[in-house]
Amino acid sequence: MDDLERLIAVARGEMPADLVLRGARVFDVVTGETIEGDVAIVGDRIAGLGDPYDGVQILDLDGLTLVPGFIDTHLHVESSLVTPFEFDRCVTPRGITTAICDPHEIANVIGVEGIRWFQEASRHTIMDLRVQLSSCVPSTQMETAGARIEAEDLRPLMGHPGGIGLAEFMNYPGVIHRDPSAMAKLRLFQGGHIDGHCPQLSGRDLNAYIAAGIRTEHEATTEAEAREKLRKGMRVLIREGSVSKDLEALAPILTDAVSAYVCLCTDDRNPLDIAEQGHLDYMIRRLIERGATPLAAYRAASLSAAQAFGLRDRGQIAPGLRADIVALSDLGTCDVRRVICGGQIVDDAAFARRMLLPPVGLNSVRAPHLKPSDFRCPANRAATDVIGIVEGRIITEHLHEEIEIEDGDKRPDPARDLARIAIVERHGKNGNIATGFVRGFGLTCGAIASTVCHDHHNIAVVGIDYADMALAANRLAEIQGGFVVVRDGQVLAELALPVAGLMSLEPFETVRDRLIDLRAAARSLGVRLHEPFLQLAFLALPVIPALKITDRGMVDVTRFEIIS
Repeated sequence: MDDLERLIAVARGEMPADLVLRGARVFDVVTGETIEGDVAIVGDRIAGLGDPYDGVQILDLDGLTLVPGFIDTHLHVESSLVTPFEFDRCVTPRGITTAICDPHEIANVIGVEGIRWFQEASRHTIMDLRVQLSSCVPSTQMETAGARIEAEDLRPLMGHPGGIGLAEFMNYPGVIHRDPSAMAKLRLFQGGHIDGHCPQLSGRDLNAYIAAGIRTEHEATTEAEAREKLRKGMRVLIREGSVSKDLEALAPILTDAVSAYVCLCTDDRNPLDIAEQGHLDYMIRRLIERGATPLAAYRAASLSAAQAFGLRDRGQIAPGLRADIVALSDLGTCDVRRVICGGQIVDDAAFARRMLLPPVGLNSVRAPHLKPSDFRCPANRAATDVIGIVEGRIITEHLHEEIEIEDGDKRPDPARDLARIAIVERHGKNGNIATGFVRGFGLTCGAIASTVCHDHHNIAVVGIDYADMALAANRLAEIQGGFVVVRDGQVLAELALPVAGLMSLEPFETVRDRLIDLRAAARSLGVRLHEPFLQLAFLALPVIPALKITDRGMVDVTRFEIIS
């Protein structure tokens, strides 16, 4: 028998299944009903359910409820700060059986090589890691990245079995104003899947963006914005990351009727938040607490996600579909007890069987050696543009302050929560250093620095003391990327991220513990943000309103231009 004949034979009860899940009940994400009986699995497929089956292996799940495996519809594995293999080990046991990733973080550092590495890694993870092709490397012309990827660079990467389409098209002005480079990429993927990214876009400009063939959106941050995008044919991905927290604002849209067009994603979530709160399991719990029915929440996490991204072989526990199954003790709390992914029982033995890849992107930090004077902010007028942090959001406010000039420099002012922010080009291209002001960290002394700096991933430093800022940035060059906290000339805590300055080579548990130390060290400087490092990283992303900073200067995102 071939695989298809055997699947049919097992479904009819003519021969034993490879694995039978016994004693549980299935929660159907189409009708909201529960189905009693066994679930029979052959290879990576479900053969049958609702009837008794024999199997080579019987897994007793007495009293548990089975739901389809969860699908994270948009994330950047690099922002978990670990390799795809450690990300797999971190979140698959929480029920994430499919993750749709955009490797544009590593692509901005080392280019196409980084995308190819992710494509190869996806062949060896337990979860089904789907690798979209990065659309905007760099995200705009207002930053210096380590690489540039055009349409012709993407063409050879198309057709990979782990691919879906073109990843988030962040350069929305390039779409609506028909920039030639943007148009070439859109034409290359015309008729296929193209992910969206258009924060606060509305009216005719939104119509134009969607008309380009873009059908998903994870940047909606208000109910009104989400509803307009739903009405115009977009699938809205509710996002809850370590910094970008939109669940509370968007929870009201998740009704039984609308859930067919709503998905869930994390975008950027680190191992510490995953350990303390969870991943999509956390989102499901919170949505149900906020009033969503289990049908709406679990449908959005599985079937709706599968349909939105053209994954027709999953999303429901049904014959012929992938055996991606999560066993829960309780639907309301999403308490995950066992996970089956592609017919495999997810356990330590399954992870041990994987083939791992050697890392890429080592020795990628080529920044100039910095001096305290490099962080001065020369000026000839007191009027100053200031980035205003909105905690839990990656959008910022464009503030205006009067800051007096002393000896040709505008100094940080902790009494007014005005810290120096600087971006240092670290790819060895031009050595640019741009400085400005930010409000919202609460810093009273010292400095924190990071090479996780969206999306160009230059060095981002925020601080009160210039000498501490120089030490923090120079230390990042020594450890080849990561996070550093400095006070009074001493490194208080650090995490090395040597894989393209973005990912650790350590287990996710080690990264989690280092993040605890870093958070404590940051708080000792007066920092009051829950996640200061990723919040810092997003201050350099010039496609999210309203005021950001790159190595080329302060960026007015609303006008899409560098402030002179």
